[in-house]
Amino acid sequence: MTNDHVTALTCTLCGARYDPTELRYTCENHEGVAGILEVEYDERVILDRFSADLDGDIPSQWKYAPFLPVDTECDPVTLGEGGTDLLDAPQLSVQLGVSVLVKDDGRNPTGCLKDRASSVGLTHASQSGYDTVTCASTGNAAASLAGYAARGGLDCRIFVPAGAPEGKLVQPQIYGADVLAVDGTYDEAYDLSLAVTDVYGWYNRNAAINPFLIEGKRTVGFELAEQSAVRGQVPDWLAFSMGDGCTIAGAWKGFREFFEFGFVDDVPKMLGVQAEGAAAIHDAFHECESTDEVETLADSISVGCPRNTVKACRALSDSGGTAVTVADSEILDGMRLLGATEGLYAEPAGAAPVAGVKRAVEDGIIAPDETVGIVSTGMGLKDTAGAAQATDGATEIAPSLSAVEALY
Repeated sequence: MTNDHVTALTCTLCGARYDPTELRYTCENHEGVAGILEVEYDERVILDRFSADLDGDIPSQWKYAPFLPVDTECDPVTLGEGGTDLLDAPQLSVQLGVSVLVKDDGRNPTGCLKDRASSVGLTHASQSGYDTVTCASTGNAAASLAGYAARGGLDCRIFVPAGAPEGKLVQPQIYGADVLAVDGTYDEAYDLSLAVTDVYGWYNRNAAINPFLIEGKRTVGFELAEQSAVRGQVPDWLAFSMGDGCTIAGAWKGFREFFEFGFVDDVPKMLGVQAEGAAAIHDAFHECESTDEVETLADSISVGCPRNTVKACRALSDSGGTAVTVADSEILDGMRLLGATEGLYAEPAGAAPVAGVKRAVEDGIIAPDETVGIVSTGMGLKDTAGAAQATDGATEIAPSLSAVEALY
């Protein structure tokens, strides 16, 4: 295989290095999942192989194939993920009091940013000879993995908390996956997925521990860098919601790499947004007391024990950014605001960055003359019950013109 551009898997805590051709989830020098690994590359090999024009034309994330930790000569498992537009948002800018752009990653094939990671993960699993994949999920990763497993011809077995939104449980079943609803929390489903990985030897897609998955999420950083370069301006901030922390970490890694390669002339500060009821990364970054208990309607970021806290906090710190929390009521307001101003339908976690930017502007973290890129990670159809909480419901009327005239 042609993957000599991948040089090592390195522990984020102790720096121990491992052979990247052997799938390893965590460092053996640390208990549990504390020793998260990082993929390292030979940048000279990558740049020698990368010949695409950075002109803003991004048919899919596989435009950046030489940067990804898979065999560069094999066909990827793909559904056309990536290449989402960075949209002007003039009406939302007025409402937030700061100039914003929106990257709507709910437009990915299964409706969420996680498709970027699933495509890379299933490609890596297939090339490595696995025939069964698994993960734990509150819904989006489950649907994403199932869709790409179907595309790649692999068996798929998924563990979800029984309370996950119905739509997110139906989607992976349509893709043919075995969906196992665990009578417990997401963290309990997560631990179970790790246990079966050890017993059955399945390929585990959990992006928080599988070092190859977060590399797929780097592509959103690549795209934002390329799109910023074409626009002639790097946003002062990029806002992401945070659950396990791997999305913001991957996005920062990708954007930073393109800056270091000279493809873009600046880097943004990262704004990490969490729900008040699931704020472990925020609390770790600000060194304040936290709890493992979670309570938020934003199920995609409802994580009590995030596994990528170290990488997420490093992204916030290295970029000069910060983290904020928002109440569920603010997230619902963000859903309404994004929809009513720009016609974008986001699930709660996808709209959380809108609420986070509003809070950051009000608190003086983001200045009125700065620019912000908001990344919406999932579409609203993922969780219509959650979206319904952001509306007043339909207005019932009689089937007559007079009934309409009484309203307008």
